[in-house]
Amino acid sequence: MFEKNLKIGYLLDFYGSLLSEKKRTVLDRYYNDDLSLSEIAEELGISRQGVRELIKHSEEELFFYEENLRLAEKAGKTREASETLLSLLKEQGASKEILAATQQLLSTVNG
Repeated sequence: MFEKNLKIGYLLDFYGSLLSEKKRTVLDRYYNDDLSLSEIAEELGISRQGVRELIKHSEEELFFYEENLRLAEKAGKTREASETLLSLLKEQGASKEILAATQQLLSTVNG
């Protein structure tokens, strides 16, 4: 369950702007703010079941985007490769300029 929560949060970072404001808000309140279904329902003035359905549909939408676009997967691979490159460059005694450029690349990937 914890892994799923992290994955949804990660996908929300990538694709959240593609969701409706209501779906984005519900996922944010549920996964990032750790509110219960009842708390979100009360806040939005809808039923607890309505909140659960919004979460389910929103999750499906996020997984659909990732399945088709693979942006989160590609960013993860780019981050890993950048970290490896930076480590190797440090071991080899690369110049400050090369290390700075690589660190900048890694910072860009990490957002």
